[in-house]
Amino acid sequence: MNNRISWDDQRLFLAVLDEGSLSGAARRLGLSHPTVRARIDALEAALGTVLFTRSARGLAPTDVALALRDSARRMALASEEFLRQASAPAGEAAGRVRLSVPEFMGVEVVPAMLRPLRDSHPGLVVELALSNARADLLGREVDLAVRTVAPEQEALVARRVAEIPLGFFAARDYLARRGRPGSVADLAAHDLIGPDRSLPDLEVAARLAPDLGPARFVLRTDSHPAQIAAARAGIGIAVIQVPAGERDPDLTRVLPEVTVARLGVWIVTHGDLRRVPRVRAVFDALVAGFSGV
Repeated sequence: MNNRISWDDQRLFLAVLDEGSLSGAARRLGLSHPTVRARIDALEAALGTVLFTRSARGLAPTDVALALRDSARRMALASEEFLRQASAPAGEAAGRVRLSVPEFMGVEVVPAMLRPLRDSHPGLVVELALSNARADLLGREVDLAVRTVAPEQEALVARRVAEIPLGFFAARDYLARRGRPGSVADLAAHDLIGPDRSLPDLEVAARLAPDLGPARFVLRTDSHPAQIAAARAGIGIAVIQVPAGERDPDLTRVLPEVTVARLGVWIVTHGDLRRVPRVRAVFDALVAGFSGV
């Protein structure tokens, strides 16, 4: 085996592994398909092993590739963290900060909080990663995260900043066409927008009204931004974070006396990063922003 394997080749290996195809890795890295193929072939030759097997469905990683995955991913995370740290002048709230936010909040809530942050710290660059999956703060995949579940790891620093109620909302034109329900039971006669496969969301719906399950949803999606977009379009009634729904001029709250659930919100970072100026600036901005939600 050739011991001089470059990080670029490891990064390319990881891209092929994540994307499941040479073409997907090529698009992700901005390379040509033949270049990716040639470099994977060269990497396999240098390692003296087969990393991927070809099939009609694309590339399947071998056991060797799967065994190398975690090491390559740790390298990728360390490289990204290195570049973020290098982007920040010493002692200044400037440079790159990577922030993980649940999808809905990243679209409908957090951007408004970033405007005053940018005004106060124009040297900051925020990398906004939208995902409902928990980013790896211990592995430094991101610098901070907005989470709706309290972290349990002792190495993390968290501050609970809000408890957001969830309520029913619909477009005004939908209510003009279909009428306004007077009770939760009346929802059975309406078009409902709800989750598809998200178990936590389905459990919330089941606790509220067992008769209003997925079989009654006219549109099913686990994307919360898609749910509010569907409600705006007049497709039906959706469960939405109340502050966001009430700010929306196209929506009106249905059954305002009913709170579907309450969503706790925590701002979380690694203990080693809490005093880093660029991280602290974003942390404080999010705390201040959510305090007004």
